Amino acid sequence: MPDLRDMELLAALARHKHFARAAAECGISQPAFSARIRNLEEALGAPVVMRGNRFMGFTHEGEIAVKWARIMSADARGLRQEIDLARGALTGDLVVGAVPTALAFAGGIAAELQKSYESVAVQVYSRSAGEIAQGLQDFSLDVGITYQESSIPAASRAEQIYEERYELLVPAGLAGAHRGRISWAQAAEFPLCLLTRNMQNRKIVDEAFAAACVAPKPVMETNSFIVALLQAKNGNAATIAPEILSETFGASFDLVRLPLVEPEIVKPLCMVIADRDRVIPAVEAFQGIIRQRFATA
Repeated sequence: MPDLRDMELLAALARHKHFARAAAECGISQPAFSARIRNLEEALGAPVVMRGNRFMGFTHEGEIAVKWARIMSADARGLRQEIDLARGALTGDLVVGAVPTALAFAGGIAAELQKSYESVAVQVYSRSAGEIAQGLQDFSLDVGITYQESSIPAASRAEQIYEERYELLVPAGLAGAHRGRISWAQAAEFPLCLLTRNMQNRKIVDEAFAAACVAPKPVMETNSFIVALLQAKNGNAATIAPEILSETFGASFDLVRLPLVEPEIVKPLCMVIADRDRVIPAVEAFQGIIRQRFATA
């Protein structure tokens, strides 16, 4: 049987695709890391890593081993967390990937989780819908918050959590007489800072503009909503943001909020986790906070 620690090292190598970075994450030297991988190959009786001056990929047998290494590592984390919870304290880590529009929401849930469980280390990453799907498949993410219409991995559970509606956030100096609702066609007339075209939010925005028979020409594109919001805050451009971000930043950035209609776009977002017999306790706690928030909304 392969050693669990060796399988955890293999899972780290699959995440980083770099021996030195994987060794650093695991807290051991690179020579020691390489020796453990060779020990694993001996235990399995097959080569796992393609040899070279640097990481060159996994062999066919290595790809099989990586799949099981991810499963075993996830199970081991769950076991440790359940044992700690039985002793009265939830510990360990939780890795969350959220589409950029949901980062503020995910960060808020993470903050609530840490109020109740101070020893849980939560990591929240901005990820595209495709990256979230991949992260759930390879166990580099514990929870994904993504668009319900995105590609959801087959071996996962998705639960709708809220609906995203969109607003034009305009610097007061550019808003003029505009107040209240505004059409997408009118929004296209503003200088706009939008997310890049590889982001799901931008695809939604482009579809809405197409439905309104207009084609805006953004003055700036970015893969960060913070950059887009700062452009609006500085008076350089308007941006399009989901209602949940408008509520968070609109007033503090002194921006005029104009709900977008004609058409009115509503996109459900969901929480996605791996479909496993036993859910990691930190994931259950994260789910519980989300459910409680919407149960009392």
